[in-house]
This record gives sequence, structure tokens and C-alpha cells, in this order.
Amino acid sequence: MRAVALVDGEHYPPVTLDAIERLQGRGYEFAAAVMLGGGEKLSDGLALGPLEVIHGATQREALERALDEHHPEVVVDLSDAPVVDTVRRFRLACVALARGIAYHGADFRLEPPRRPRITTHMTIAVIGTGKRTGKTAVAAAFARQASEAGLRTVIVAMGRGGPAQPVVTRGDLQRPTPEALLVLADIGEHAASDSYEDAVVAGVTTIGARRAGAGLAGTPFVDTVAEAVAVAEEEEPDLIVLEGSGTAIPPAAADATILVVGGATPAEDVSGGLGPMRLLISDLAVVTMAEEPVLAAGTLSALSSSVAEFAVSIPIVRTVFRPAPIESVDGAKIFVATTAPPEAGEAIRRHLEDVIGARVVGITHRLADRPGLSEDLRKAEGTYEVLVTELKAAAVDVATRTALAAGHRVVFADNIPIAVGGDIEAAFAEVLATATRRAEARA
Repeated sequence: MRAVALVDGEHYPPVTLDAIERLQGRGYEFAAAVMLGGGEKLSDGLALGPLEVIHGATQREALERALDEHHPEVVVDLSDAPVVDTVRRFRLACVALARGIAYHGADFRLEPPRRPRITTHMTIAVIGTGKRTGKTAVAAAFARQASEAGLRTVIVAMGRGGPAQPVVTRGDLQRPTPEALLVLADIGEHAASDSYEDAVVAGVTTIGARRAGAGLAGTPFVDTVAEAVAVAEEEEPDLIVLEGSGTAIPPAAADATILVVGGATPAEDVSGGLGPMRLLISDLAVVTMAEEPVLAAGTLSALSSSVAEFAVSIPIVRTVFRPAPIESVDGAKIFVATTAPPEAGEAIRRHLEDVIGARVVGITHRLADRPGLSEDLRKAEGTYEVLVTELKAAAVDVATRTALAAGHRVVFADNIPIAVGGDIEAAFAEVLATATRRAEARA
């Protein structure tokens, strides 16, 4: 493997050179060394025989110079404290992994997210910092905007509850109904999977895929995304939206990437570990639930500091989610089922009453807690006319089943991202323009 070595002046140069020669016997072909700093063992600079030693004003600058000039397949870390500590080491790894380059140390191997080019169609990925960040809502909003711009858009959504074989849902022709999804749940399908939610709220064709596990850099251990993309190609789309799952990044190359950062995301998940790598591969960061009391202390500052530290030139749009029932519930007494935290309850209630015109008689935030959800629905029985529920977690097999059995109407609700800092529609348009330019350039 073509490699560059990370070295320092705290090691005696003959020791470093000997290590490089030994590692060459293990399959590494070193093109250059990157000087990270330190000078305790140096008398007159660092020389490593015929191997070029690359310097920079900062460790990152030196590494980037080496990557630009030598295009290695792997970065081999031969340095140590005090020149690199855990934080600095992860920072350097982020730079390499974001470029698709592996990062190896004495007792670890970090591989870049697996993103091979598996389709010639224009693709845009929507990834997140974790579960419940709002990736599906953002992907659906983006797909709607692209569709309204005249693009035939197909969403490939992978999930932990996805089907064994890719499943096509023609949301552009017939949005799944609560009754239809309950039938799917009765035959053992995860009827509240992201692909069904996308079809319901975005009104586009969706392809369901599955994945299991996710590595530090976001690669699923096992997935069916390639098979799902192949099915998506049969729909002759203008655009394929690849929707991530949890921390897992869709294992397919994208012409542009949108990063969704949940407002409740701990600051260390944004700026620590391999968190910054997600920024480095993205073209837009959308912060969701960016309002008190949901917004975690330090989340926005961690995001801004990472953008500044890595000189990432991407816009950051802050948004809040507001529920939008896909059918009219004006004047109806409604019971609301959501995965949103209890802290968001008052904002949800106000929006549904003041903007939508419904009469909210109760809210359960236990949509992802089947026993708790069942208890809350039992207590609410007889108080509401319409169940308004997000299409997530136990929305079908518990919430929809219970409400329909009791003779109530069920209406699914979208979560609309509304900008409170920046222009979400303009940001989406720029991402689409960027993807279009890149797709045309590789055609």
C-alpha cells in the first residue's frame, strides 16, 4: 500500500528510519514522512535517508500537503505523546478518512467510510450524528423540494428494521394509508420504517434497505444498499437521495452530502473522536431541534468551533421541527404520539392548536416505548377523535392498531424543518446545484 508516515523529533531518527524500513516489509510502500513536531532527539533537523520529510505550519497542514502531493492509500502513525495525544490523533485521522484514506497505528486500524460509486445517477446523501436527529424529516423535505423543481426523485432509505430484499413504495402514486401499513405489520414487516415514512410525507418513490451495525467512521457491518440502489435505477430517476441510519453513512458515493445534527447531540459527538470527519465530507449542516429546552448546551459552539478549526466552508442552518398532519384535523380533538422529548411538548401543542387548528387533548412522547405507549393510549381512550402520530417506532403496530380498533381516525404527521437561522430552502437549492455540477463533471 502506498503510504505516508507520521513522525516526530521525540524519536531518535535512526529508530524512526529503522521502523519505516521494517514496515516496508509488511506491505507499506512509503512515499514520504510528515513531520508533526518535537525536537528532543534532533540536533540539526530531521533526515530520514532518501525519504522526503514534509513540514507545515500545523500538523494538519503538513499532513494535507503530503496527501495532496503523494495520494497515499494509508497514513501510518509512528508518532506518540507528547507530540500527538488522543485528540490530535483523531483530528489527523479525520482529515485522512474524509479523503477516503485509511489511518493505521500500532494497535488500531481506522478505515474510511465505504462509499464506492455504484450508480451513474446523481446522488445526494443525508447523514446524521446519531439516532433521532431528524434525518428522515430533512431527507423528505429535500426530496419534496427537488420534486417540486421537476426532478424525478427516489429515496433509498436504509434502516435497522429494513426489509431483507429491497422494497419499492410508490409514494408518488399512492401514499401508504394507516390501514395498509397495519396489514404490513400483521405479516411481520417493520411498517414504520423510514422508507414508508418517506413515501407518506414526501410523496415520492422510496426503496427500503437494511443495515446492521456501524463502525467508528459510519460504515455498516452488513447492508443491502447496493441492491436497493440497483432497484432505484430501474425507476429512471433524475436524483437518488441516500438516507443514512443512526450514525451509519450510506455505503455509496454521493455527489453532495447533507449532515443532520440533532439539537440534543452532545458536544463531544460533534467535535470529539471522528465527529469532525462528518463535517469534512459534507456540503451543508442542518441543526435540528435548535431551540430551548431541547438544544443541548455546547452543541452549536462545538459545531462552529469544528467548522472554524477545520476551515470547513459549509453553511450551517438552524431549524426547529413543527408537526404537519398530512390530512386536515382542523377543529378535531386530537391525541398526539411522538418521539420528540417531553421538553418539546409545549411547542408541539401550540403549533397544532394555533397554526393547524386542532384541539390537543393529550400528547405521549413514548412512541418508541411500546409498553409505555400502550399505557398512554389506554388512558387517553374516549378523550380524542383523531390520533395524530409520527410514522416511527411503534406508530403502526401499537398506535395505529389501538386507535383503529377503538374506531378512531389515524392521521400521520410530517415533521417540517423550519429555519430559525439561515435559509433552509436556499441551502437545499445550493446543495442540489453543487451535486448537479459534480455529476455533470464526472459524466
